[in-house]
Amino acid sequence: MNTATTTTTITLHEGFLAKRSPFDWIFAAMVVAGGLYVFAQYAQHMDVYEKGILLAAVPAGIWLGWFWRPLRVLMIAVAAFSLLGIVSYQGDLARAESVFWLKYFLSSQSAVLWMSVLLVMSTVFYWIGMFGRGQASTMQLLGSRLAWVAVGMALVGTMVRWYESYLLGADIGHIPVSNLYEVFVLFCWMTTTFYLYFEEQYGTRAMGAFVMLVVTAAVGFLVWYSVAREAHEIQPLVPALKSWWMKLHVPANFIGYGTFSLAAMVAFAYLVKQHATESRWARLAPLWILGVVLCVLPLVFRRSVPGSSSYWTVYFGVSALIVGGILFARKRIAERLPALEVLDDVMYKSIAVGFAFFTIATVLGALWAAEAWGGYWSWDPKETWALIVWLNYAAWLHMRLMKGLRGTVSAWWALVGLAVTTFAFLGVNMFLSGLHSYGEL
Repeated sequence: MNTATTTTTITLHEGFLAKRSPFDWIFAAMVVAGGLYVFAQYAQHMDVYEKGILLAAVPAGIWLGWFWRPLRVLMIAVAAFSLLGIVSYQGDLARAESVFWLKYFLSSQSAVLWMSVLLVMSTVFYWIGMFGRGQASTMQLLGSRLAWVAVGMALVGTMVRWYESYLLGADIGHIPVSNLYEVFVLFCWMTTTFYLYFEEQYGTRAMGAFVMLVVTAAVGFLVWYSVAREAHEIQPLVPALKSWWMKLHVPANFIGYGTFSLAAMVAFAYLVKQHATESRWARLAPLWILGVVLCVLPLVFRRSVPGSSSYWTVYFGVSALIVGGILFARKRIAERLPALEVLDDVMYKSIAVGFAFFTIATVLGALWAAEAWGGYWSWDPKETWALIVWLNYAAWLHMRLMKGLRGTVSAWWALVGLAVTTFAFLGVNMFLSGLHSYGEL
C-alpha cells in the first residue's frame, strides 16, 4: 500500500518591523529626537499628565507616519516651517510685521488665511475636474495637492499660534483649541485630512468635489467670524478651560464632527448619483428640500448676528446656486462619481471612526466636567445635544450592523445627522445658554 505524504508549506510573512524602509526608520528617529528635545526644553513647565501626553505622542506619531506614508512628509514639512516661524520671532511678537516670511506666510494669521484660500481653490479645481473632459484628472489632482498644502498651512498656523500665545504672557499661553475661531481651523484641516485618506484608499478624487464643499462652508464662517468678532486675536483662557483635559477632549470631539460632516457630504453625493436619471421633478422634491435647508442656514447667522446681513445674503445666494447647479447637472456628475457601493462604504467608515472618537470625547468631557464643576453630567444644553448626537449615530451604526441598513435610508439619515451635529456645534452656542456659554457666538 502506497502511503501518500502531504507536504505542507508554511509561508512566513514578513513582520511589521521588517517591512520598514530606511526612510521609515529615519522618520522614526526624527520623531524621537523631536520628542526628546521638547521634553528637555519644556518638561519643567509641564505637569505629570502633560508629560504623559507628550511621551504617548511620540510612538503615536511614528505609527501614523508608518500607517499612512504621506503623513511623514506632512509632519516633517510642518515641523520645519513651524520651527522657522518660531525662530524668526526671536521672542518678539512685533517681528510679525517686519519679517517677510512671518508677515506673509508663517505668522498664525497669515498661515490660516493661506489655508482658507487654498481650500477654496482646491474645491474649485475638484469641481472643474468633475465637469472637465480631457484634463479632468489633472484638475482634480491639482485640487488634491492644494488640499494637502492647505492642511500643512493650517498645522503651521496652529503651531505658531501656540507659540505666539506664550509670547503674550506665560499665563495667556495655551494650545489653540479654545474658541470658535481655533476649532474651525481644527475642523477644516481634520475633515480635509480624513477625506484625503479615503481618496487614496479608494483611488477616486470625485468625492472631493462634495466633501470640500462643507470645508469651504466652514472657511466662509471662519472668515466672517475673524472679521466680525476679531476672533483671530489671542485671548486668555477662561478658568474652566485651564485644564489639560482640553488638549484631549476638543481634538477627539472634532474628529467626530469632521468625519460626520464628511459622511453627510458623501451621502449627498450618493443621493445625487441615485437620482441621476430621474426626470420627474416631483420625485426630486426631497433633494430640493435638502438644498433649501442647506441654503437657509446662512440666513440664521444673518438674523442672529447684527451687522452681517450683506455677507450672509451673498453666502446664501452662492449656496443656492451651488445646490441648484448640482441638481441640474446631476447626470453628468453621477458619471464621474464612484459606484454607489463605494460611496456607501465611505459613509459607513466615516461614521464608524467619528462615533469612536466622539464617544472618547464624551467620556473625556465628563471627566473634565467632574474636575471643573464637581459633577460628571449636569444636563447642560451642550451636554444634552452631545448625547443626542451620540444616540443618533449609535442608532445608525446599530441599524447598519444588526439590520443591514444600506442605501437611500442610511444616506438620508447621515444628512439628518449633519443637521443635528451642526446644531450641537453651533446652534447651542447661538440660541441656548449654560455652562458652555464661553463658546457663544
